Amino acid sequence: MVMSGVAVLLAIYFLVGFYPAPKGIIHDKNMVNDVTMLNPIRVAKVVEPQKIEDIQRAILSTNGEISVGGGRYSQGGQIAKEQSLHLDMRKFNQVISFNPELREITVQSGMRWRDIQDIIDPHGLSVKIMQSYSNFTVGGSLSVNVHGRYMGEGPIIRSVKSVKVVMADASIINASAQQNSELFYGVIGGYGGLGVIAQATLKLMPNVKVARETTYMRVDEYSAFFADRIKENANIVFHNADIYPPDYTHINSVSWVRTEKPLTVTTNLIPRDKSYWWQPKVAKFVADSHFGKWSRQHVLEPAKYAFDAVQWRNYEASYDVKELEPKSRDTETYVLREYFVPVARFDSFARAMSQIFKKYEVNVINVSVRHALPDTGSLLAWAKEEVFAFVVYYRQGTSVQDERAVAVWSRELVDAVIAHNGAYYLPYQRHATTEQFHLAYPRASEFFQLKHRVDPNNRFTNKLWEQHYDN
Repeated sequence: MVMSGVAVLLAIYFLVGFYPAPKGIIHDKNMVNDVTMLNPIRVAKVVEPQKIEDIQRAILSTNGEISVGGGRYSQGGQIAKEQSLHLDMRKFNQVISFNPELREITVQSGMRWRDIQDIIDPHGLSVKIMQSYSNFTVGGSLSVNVHGRYMGEGPIIRSVKSVKVVMADASIINASAQQNSELFYGVIGGYGGLGVIAQATLKLMPNVKVARETTYMRVDEYSAFFADRIKENANIVFHNADIYPPDYTHINSVSWVRTEKPLTVTTNLIPRDKSYWWQPKVAKFVADSHFGKWSRQHVLEPAKYAFDAVQWRNYEASYDVKELEPKSRDTETYVLREYFVPVARFDSFARAMSQIFKKYEVNVINVSVRHALPDTGSLLAWAKEEVFAFVVYYRQGTSVQDERAVAVWSRELVDAVIAHNGAYYLPYQRHATTEQFHLAYPRASEFFQLKHRVDPNNRFTNKLWEQHYDN
């Protein structure tokens, strides 16, 4: 009876639209916003460079502030500031060079990961480190020092050979771990505060077949399971584990392991024209009630993982954010948060996190746990040591009252992660105080000293640096 009831409710959600009709969209080129639609910012002018000389000309055309944006997937104003000259990098998207033998590619920073995959996949190569979704630009990914689900890896800086940066005086500097290393470790994870990342040379990896393996367990069993079964298994390419709300007592480990088994999915990449009509409806079904969350944990995902899955690494790395996009974000929106804790503190932080979510009745849809090796030297490193990342996907209202309520539990959760010697991730809503920022990022003063030297007039800025940088 329970199964049939779930099936009926899902059929209703799939076939009937419960979203409010979206408001009419006003197209204003100088109004910059991000995917959450919570941070509209009116800039003075938008420039869309296609050559590096276009970036230089734009910088020299003004004495004022400059902001830089890519795919616009940051969620707290990190891409813009009021009345700044805004560089929209999405048309700055060409390959500079590609050497399959050396497993290297150099690209303009506005190129998206999926465009790179289209080029390297026929050569049997894969991106070494990127997010789970392929829509992000390379420059944006480097600016926030992203990570993915890759085992034996960590922040994207571990896969970057070099970058080319346009500075506040329009000069161009090549930076790597060996050349201009201070700038290299500043701009990667520097959120556009030091200059414009114009080009990047990235290391690539062989494309391989991977098979899915899952294990369902209690959350308090996961740390030992990871140490015994996951961490030292060199054949695991991707790994994450999903904690199920609203109880936060159980977790499902999902690994993709190198294999020679026959493919169950024969296409190398997810088709660009794939339809995603049902995935947002499932997310809404889960977000709408405890029953939806129960159904996901006990019906939907057990059914999904009951079947074998064998596919290419590139297929698993080519997800499209359209599978997450709701029909409307007018009255409610879907948002991310992320917290990093030392591996030894997993159990304690998981308990603290769940207590806060329950206390404030946060409408969490999923908590995805990933593993990352230490950062190799970036000034704003979120992985100062080996860490677990807790990626929180939740739904909130868009009213002023809703945003204030989110700020309360957000600051409490930041306090909790700091108490665990961890860090919160900076691309999301800016509810943390400047004191919390410095506690989570103890080398921020070094970053600001570098900014004062290379950008003495504070030309490169956005809402994040407006909040925390005092020059």
